[in-house]
Amino acid sequence: MGLLYALLIGALAGWLAGKIMKGGGFGVLLNIILGIVGGIVGNWLFGTLGINIGSGVIGDLLTGVIGAVVLLFVASLFKK
Repeated sequence: MGLLYALLIGALAGWLAGKIMKGGGFGVLLNIILGIVGGIVGNWLFGTLGINIGSGVIGDLLTGVIGAVVLLFVASLFKK
């Protein structure tokens, strides 16, 4: 059940990050991967800064979206 939860939250987080970054999405599969990795990056980033977004689905989704947006931003720097 944990894997399904991570995939669903990751897919939604990757899709939302693609919408926020205006065309930064890479398709369904890569958006899922981006959202999952974004969740990891977000957890690390917020843990380092001492920020607590919250718990539950909304907290996980916000963490994944913010982490995925950071990843898309960094990727856009290398595209140029």
